[in-house]
Amino acid sequence: MNLLLDLYLTWFKLGLFTFGGGYAMLPLIQREIIDNKKWATEEEVMNYYAIGQITPGIIAVNTATFIGYYKKGIIGGIIATLGVISPSLIIITLIADLINNFSELIIVQHALSGIKVAVTCLMLVAIKNLYKSNVKDKASLLIAISTFVLSYFTSISTTLLVVSAGVVGIVFTKLNLFRKDKS
Repeated sequence: MNLLLDLYLTWFKLGLFTFGGGYAMLPLIQREIIDNKKWATEEEVMNYYAIGQITPGIIAVNTATFIGYYKKGIIGGIIATLGVISPSLIIITLIADLINNFSELIIVQHALSGIKVAVTCLMLVAIKNLYKSNVKDKASLLIAISTFVLSYFTSISTTLLVVSAGVVGIVFTKLNLFRKDKS
């Protein structure tokens, strides 16, 4: 299959079957992009997620763009981005006129309640995978705990927290390299 078509269809499928945003999409990206297609490694996807968090836009769209660009340049980034946003555009267009009546249906409210629980579980799996692949020492554990506490108990911008964690990571790395050079 043509790689551009494969990029579009793969990201279309991910966009179609993912509810709850970019973090809920992580387990599906891991299965499709890392395991099945082998378009990126787990570390690369985590890097794309980190960059996607601090750049404007939706994390899932940014990640699709990064992976598409990595595989096929600018056109690959555009095609992957179109693939991930197409399902939402189609669905929103189809239900836009019906949304007021549609949301009042009891069965829809119950379905959405079930979907929210499933999305929560998917996000917990994503958190577990992120933790296992990224928290490898005391310094990264300290960054993780500090970021969680600050994001949960304060109103500090998540962008500021991510950028600050990056700066602290650089400082910790420099300190570790400095200690190695002295010994």
